[in-house]
Amino acid sequence: MITFEDVVKVYPGGSTAVDHLSLELPTGKITTLVGPSGCGKTTSLRMINRMVTPTSGRILIDGEDVAGKDEALLRRGIGYVIQHAGLFPHRTVLDNVATVPVLLGETRRTARTKALVLLERVGLSAEFAKRYPAQLSGGQQQRVGVARALAADPPIMLMDEPFSAVDPVVRAQLHQEFLRLQQDLGKTIAMVTHDIDEAIKLGDHVAVLRAGGHLAQFGTPRELLAEPADDFVASFVGRDRGLRSLSFDTASELPVKPVDGLSLDDAGRPLGWPGPSGLQPTGGAFTKEDSLRTVTDLVISSPVGIAVRVGPDGAADGLVSHHDLADYLASRRS
Repeated sequence: MITFEDVVKVYPGGSTAVDHLSLELPTGKITTLVGPSGCGKTTSLRMINRMVTPTSGRILIDGEDVAGKDEALLRRGIGYVIQHAGLFPHRTVLDNVATVPVLLGETRRTARTKALVLLERVGLSAEFAKRYPAQLSGGQQQRVGVARALAADPPIMLMDEPFSAVDPVVRAQLHQEFLRLQQDLGKTIAMVTHDIDEAIKLGDHVAVLRAGGHLAQFGTPRELLAEPADDFVASFVGRDRGLRSLSFDTASELPVKPVDGLSLDDAGRPLGWPGPSGLQPTGGAFTKEDSLRTVTDLVISSPVGIAVRVGPDGAADGLVSHHDLADYLASRRS
């Protein structure tokens, strides 16, 4: 657990970056720090590994004050991922990842073997090992950065805007890889982001900071969306927070109607909706495991206002119209 106890950071000239921050980041979970520019997100993150020294207050890791630890030893137990990955341009991908294990005393051969496993784990095949950072895309560089941070198997990882420099499609892929990794590894992660959607998607807990380094609200994504603490949090989370909250509930109990009027192939898979000029696309399908947010998106984008549910074999087994979906959502609130 990472604990902030009444932490203050005032820079020379009197600028307050963090103002009496008290916060607990749970062990084995992802905590995202989000807020507008100048709210102290990155300063708070860097105080954990002593890249920034607090003016007052304490930061504890599992009950031990980081101020009393040797800086080098402290940082060896903390992985650090930054925007643009921060890779060594003159070293191959493999040697970038192997750097920390070698510094910790492992042989180069052992470190490189471990590095190959980590590259595979973040979704990069062995063919990337001999390339240099300049030969990689932005998304591939970020994967290498994550692999390097994991190389010493640190219990804690700090991530400062790790996915902001890549395009939305690659970012979505990296999000999925990141969540998959975390499910396997269970690290204690503090991640800074300016993107509330990213904070809600990735964080088990979200700390919303306001200008001047004040903590506006700390809670689960569901709590932030359902009960914002004040007008600032409500505004920052967005007016569509009701729609976003549907991401946390599955469609497992959503009632469906028989598959009528939809063209199917011989295996019962949806082909489209018959129309005067041929088949119109369904726009996709959902399963019982998908979120109500997914179903809502499908209903809205459907040319006929109907979402198609499919089973494990891809065969259509039910339909949901926008009227039926609206009735179901209304019944949940009553």
